[in-house]
Amino acid sequence: MSASSAFNDEKGGSSNVGEPEYGHDPASGGIFSSDYKRHDDLKEMLDSNKDSLKLEAMKRIVAMIARGKNASDLFPAVVKNVACKNIEVKKLVYVYLVRYAEEQQDLALLSISTFQRGLKDPNQLIRASALRVLSSIRVTIIVPIMMLAIKEAASDMSPYVRKTAAHAIPKLYSLDPEQKDCLIEVIEKLLADKTTLVAGSVVMAFEEVCPERIDLIHKNYRKLCNLLIDVEEWGQVVIINMLTRYARTQFLNPNMNESLLEEGGGEKAFYGSDNDDDTDDEEDKEEKEKKKTEATAIVKRKPYVMDPDHRLLLRNTKPLLQSRNAAVVMAVAQLYFHLAPKAEVGVIAKALVRLMRSHSEVQYVVLQNVATMSIKRRGMFEPYLKSFYIRSTDPTQIKVLKLEVLTNLANETNISTILREFQTYIKSNDKDFVAATIQAIGRCATNIGEVRDTCLNGLVQLLSNRDELVVAESVVVIKKLLQMQPEQHSDIIKHMAKLTDNIQVPMARASILWLIGEYCEHVPKIAPDVLRKMAKTFTNEEDIVKLQIINLAAKLYLTNSKQTKLLTQYVLNLAKYDQNYDIRDRARFIRQLIVPTDKSGALSKYAKKLFLALKPAPVLESPFKDRDHFQLGSLSHLLNAKAGGYQVLPDWPEAAPDPSVRNVEVKESVPEWTKCSSREKRKEKKADKPFYSDSEGESGPTESADSASDTASGSESGSGSEESGSGSESEESNEESESASEEDEEEEGKKKKKNVEKIKARKPVPESESEPSSGEDVKKSEKKSKPRIGSSESESEEDDDSESESSESEEEESEEESEEETKKKKKTTASKPPSKPPKKENKKEKKEMSLLDFDDFDPAPSPSQVTPLNNFLSSSLVTDLEGLSLTENVLSPTTIVPSGNLKTYELLHRITGEGLSVEYCFSRQPFSPDPHMVAVKIQFTNSATSEAKSLHMEDAKLQSGMRIKEFPEIEVLPAGETVSVVMGIDFCDSTQAANFQLCTHTRKFFVSIQPPVGELMMPIFMTENEFKKEQGQLMGMNEITEKLTLEEKCQGEHAVVQRVTTAANLSRVPCGSDKECRFAGKTVTSGSLVLVSVVTKEDGAAQLTVNCEKMVIGTMLVKDILQALTQ
Repeated sequence: MSASSAFNDEKGGSSNVGEPEYGHDPASGGIFSSDYKRHDDLKEMLDSNKDSLKLEAMKRIVAMIARGKNASDLFPAVVKNVACKNIEVKKLVYVYLVRYAEEQQDLALLSISTFQRGLKDPNQLIRASALRVLSSIRVTIIVPIMMLAIKEAASDMSPYVRKTAAHAIPKLYSLDPEQKDCLIEVIEKLLADKTTLVAGSVVMAFEEVCPERIDLIHKNYRKLCNLLIDVEEWGQVVIINMLTRYARTQFLNPNMNESLLEEGGGEKAFYGSDNDDDTDDEEDKEEKEKKKTEATAIVKRKPYVMDPDHRLLLRNTKPLLQSRNAAVVMAVAQLYFHLAPKAEVGVIAKALVRLMRSHSEVQYVVLQNVATMSIKRRGMFEPYLKSFYIRSTDPTQIKVLKLEVLTNLANETNISTILREFQTYIKSNDKDFVAATIQAIGRCATNIGEVRDTCLNGLVQLLSNRDELVVAESVVVIKKLLQMQPEQHSDIIKHMAKLTDNIQVPMARASILWLIGEYCEHVPKIAPDVLRKMAKTFTNEEDIVKLQIINLAAKLYLTNSKQTKLLTQYVLNLAKYDQNYDIRDRARFIRQLIVPTDKSGALSKYAKKLFLALKPAPVLESPFKDRDHFQLGSLSHLLNAKAGGYQVLPDWPEAAPDPSVRNVEVKESVPEWTKCSSREKRKEKKADKPFYSDSEGESGPTESADSASDTASGSESGSGSEESGSGSESEESNEESESASEEDEEEEGKKKKKNVEKIKARKPVPESESEPSSGEDVKKSEKKSKPRIGSSESESEEDDDSESESSESEEEESEEESEEETKKKKKTTASKPPSKPPKKENKKEKKEMSLLDFDDFDPAPSPSQVTPLNNFLSSSLVTDLEGLSLTENVLSPTTIVPSGNLKTYELLHRITGEGLSVEYCFSRQPFSPDPHMVAVKIQFTNSATSEAKSLHMEDAKLQSGMRIKEFPEIEVLPAGETVSVVMGIDFCDSTQAANFQLCTHTRKFFVSIQPPVGELMMPIFMTENEFKKEQGQLMGMNEITEKLTLEEKCQGEHAVVQRVTTAANLSRVPCGSDKECRFAGKTVTSGSLVLVSVVTKEDGAAQLTVNCEKMVIGTMLVKDILQALTQ
């Protein structure tokens, strides 16, 4: 066997000559299979009928893509499964299609109807994926379909789908720019979205499509500022950059007065110069007049007052300096640099220094920006000087940037420390870094006159360094420094002339020759000899050196022609025939200029003035000096060149634009929110005394008056304190103007009046709770307060009578009640009047003991009575008491749930139980022995003629994790009697049945208790803000949304509340909107949150949203509530 065939066998190829050989890519994983058979197993799995095989195949394909392998040949096999019913498979198919739809456009177009169906899928992830794939197909023919899909997705109930719609907008715009107007409408709609998930994406779309449309931002400015802290990190970066540009067009420069002072020559311009006596009288007068006008201009200018919206932006971005994302910190830093007053910019220094502990890539970008900032705001980084010291492990580009910052920060106080650092840097092995250090020393010498001589001496010592690069760089820097004071440093020039024999670096040789030529009068003996040596090696020198030799020869010919005439002619003759045309041209030009002939022009007379004119010393400036005209943190700033898509940072306006464009019309639901500010005040004032006290009749009106004035002042001041900007309550109050706030308060007063009148018919409410907040009503209530205290007894009698009358009238109207229940009710109402006197005596004690006196309400089983009561409790009292520190026992949500809603289930029929019937219900009360168990109330009724003995349970058969707490044994149950007991069952957050045996002294009965999903939870008390926050954290897979149509009898708010609380053991959450009902609870066993919201619309349409940490419970709960609302 030949060596080649053996090699083929080893590689898995064929040893036969006639057969083709197939090459293999070892990275593809198919070493033992041929190319044409590759992925056959995956194709078979995708064609199978089993979802498990398809899922496995898709997982492997997505893993291949993640590893960077090409899976495009599987496109036909994958795209067939886009209509698969299995959601997990469908998700992975969409992931694949997003990656390859652009490459395989024709095949993707064949499945476009499936993508359109996917847009209507009930699962939000499928809807979003379908839109993402659709927008990835870059074919102009489907632009109308994409446009329609984006418009629909922008109105989707799921914020995730709306976010995907925002991502699709730039894709469609790049495909067809003519759709800009339609896309702007969608952007405007999405900008009004209040969810943090959408905010960043829609601002990105705005930046891509219509960054010039600043008017779209006006109404959403405050909302974006307040949402900023909760938006995802990359959204924060985009929003901050956009708001930076927005603020530069809408607010005045906070440093305008300082910049005027700087332009006018600072303090001297204001107070007059020190050397007035030395100048002539006329000049003195002119200068004084100029200074006077400048001074009056500064005085006339109004003192700067920062716009509250400008302050809102600065205040809400400041906490983001602590972000873990370097891009966010950098974005906030550039915002402060471009927008903040000089006194406040310093806060960003510490955050930027913190970023320098990050990766070298992050350090590079941060140092670029710090270098720019340190030119204008040197004092900001001076306390952190040591943070910019160079480490041996730093890459060269980081070292150079740190040198730049150290040089910018150098001043008279710290220069000695910085120069000591530079001395150690020169010993480094990194040649580029050493060269940069020497240049930095030169810059320090030019900027700080006191250390110029020290730096020069140090650089001259470097001329004896063994390293040629160090010497060369030192020569170049010394040349620049000597130009400032050449007369004092002729010794250094002589020393450098001796170096021409040793230094070979072209730039250094050229610098020495230029120095000798420029100052040849200071070294008249050495200069001709240097020219003689250079003439010898002229032909071997670099072009830059040759040019300087020619210049040296010309200058020496003009100043010392006796010694150098022949040398100059020799050099010019050599240059005349040089290969480089620049050198040939220079030689011809100089010959005509310095050697006068008959043909030479008039310029030859001025040759000396041309060559030996005084030249200004070069100014050694930072390369970052003028970079701040680019927005810091941008790619253009990094490259120092305008990059594609860069938005120019606008100049500050001279006059402030109208700030009212950012005012937003406040909806009618706002008055309910304005209670919050007064609630905080109430909390402070009522901390020392009980909730119901004797003096409350007097204190109530004054407190409500104070709170009303507080809310008014809060709305006028806008964003006065730092804390007010973060909450959504202050956001609302900040946005309304003074006139709007006054109107709202009047409306609020009227509404509260009506509510008070309605509530009085049912129960006397304490003054501070129901008192209107407007000024007129407060005055009236102050007048009435004193007589109310005196006649409290008679008033309470009247209220009780009115309550009994109203309850009787409601009984007549309700048709669902049975006769027995009505009899019971009449008994209770009839027995109320005699019990009044003891009530009066114990009134004070009772009010101190419990917060809400529920005895007065006595909820009846009928729905017509239950629902207004439940609503009254949740809307008026619960919202007002929201801020008070209460124990769980005082206002436990379970007490609010009406007992009449409890549903009874049959456990044992009386025929099966031989006269013993057993019923059970979920009491919705905490089970005291174990709070993780559901309390089940069991009622035994003995219908037999003989008594039942020894009623107990045994032999419980439970699923894993479930527990049961038995009820105490009933020794005797006489005939015709009924007894109730309570047992506890831990269902382990599942609806699986608890099976056990119910035993008497003679028989055993197999029974089971299966809970509805709504009984597995317990209500929790939650504020509106807490509800929104928790709901925001339970998005995506934890959120289930369903649309439904309510019947006429179920369209009212009371009916919705009653039906939802009947279906699930949840408590009502206060809400600012009339169209939305919110409920909260947690599962009994694990304490997982369950949040339910029902939003009603016109024509009976509604939307049900359930957010639950446990998806199974969420799904089952949606079904139960849907059934309850649609029956």
